[in-house]
Amino acid sequence: MANRERPLSPHLQVYRPQVQMMTSIVHRATGVILALGSLLIVWALLALAAGPDAWAQFSACARSPLGFIVLFGWSWAFAYHLINGIRHLVQDAGYGYAIAAFVRSSWISVFGSLALTSLIWIVAMMQRGGA
Repeated sequence: MANRERPLSPHLQVYRPQVQMMTSIVHRATGVILALGSLLIVWALLALAAGPDAWAQFSACARSPLGFIVLFGWSWAFAYHLINGIRHLVQDAGYGYAIAAFVRSSWISVFGSLALTSLIWIVAMMQRGGA
């Protein structure tokens, strides 16, 4: 059997980072973040069911600066995963495969998630008197 040199598949060193590649990577990462963040929801529901003392402990943690950062990051991950998931559904239907449309929809996912997260937090702060 001859030992022929086989070409290696292109790897990350070959490619220049593009928005399409980054949105794909971030979509996968936000899926993991959402799965881990669902443990926070479980903790909140258990604390709510356990009574006022447990809820006060959860609430104090969620209102701390670190809790705010975690909740804000989780809500951004949710918004991004939602918008980018809709983008993928549209592409699965056969639309938006032209390179220009693909790049445009990638940027819409990025900026749309930031806008949606901002809107969610502005409304939440206005409802709770934080703004």
